[in-house]
Amino acid sequence: MYIRYGFRGRPRPSQPQAGDIVSVRNSLLAILTMGPAYGFQLHGELATRTAGRRTVNVGQIYSTLERLVRQGSVEAAGSTEDGLPLYRLTGGGHAEALAWLRETDSDSGADWTDMLDRVLIASSLPHVDLAPLLAGYRSAWQLRLNRGGDASGRPWESGQERLATEAQLVQARAALAWLDTVAAVADRPPAEEEPGLHRQLSLQRPKRGRRPGTSS
Repeated sequence: MYIRYGFRGRPRPSQPQAGDIVSVRNSLLAILTMGPAYGFQLHGELATRTAGRRTVNVGQIYSTLERLVRQGSVEAAGSTEDGLPLYRLTGGGHAEALAWLRETDSDSGADWTDMLDRVLIASSLPHVDLAPLLAGYRSAWQLRLNRGGDASGRPWESGQERLATEAQLVQARAALAWLDTVAAVADRPPAEEEPGLHRQLSLQRPKRGRRPGTSS
């Protein structure tokens, strides 16, 4: 856990950033398009489908699910045989998840973290067509690359401005190269010695999980 220092140098745990909360929220909605699941199951699915990039604690998973229930995107779906509460998407939640899996907008479309989370999750879902998502990100990163190239043609106000612009150009080129790799892997028939992209919901039972009336 990262530590931040408040007044008088006292360490305090860092708080999740707004973008992190939104990404976890949307990722859970996307995974639930596979069908009902319980909190600890979603915790494992999120970690697996993002290749370990998203390592949130189980408590955050349940608090996000409860928020989604209040917002009308998720609803209770009974419980497992051993009492773990199941969650499923409402009609509105399903539409919201599919929109997140298909679309990028100009504000977040060129964000590196958003791209990695969204593409990794989408690539793991058998029912999702990756092409529109990849095309949206290509367009956003190409736009950033073009803008950076235009900026590099004028006099620099400072050395730091030049370095910052060069960093944006390097990141944009890397993003475009990675998107090409994703498209190539997605289009290639899976080989026996290589794991495929698509994943079903795991049937492995958790060692622990929240039951009705208990805390995480």
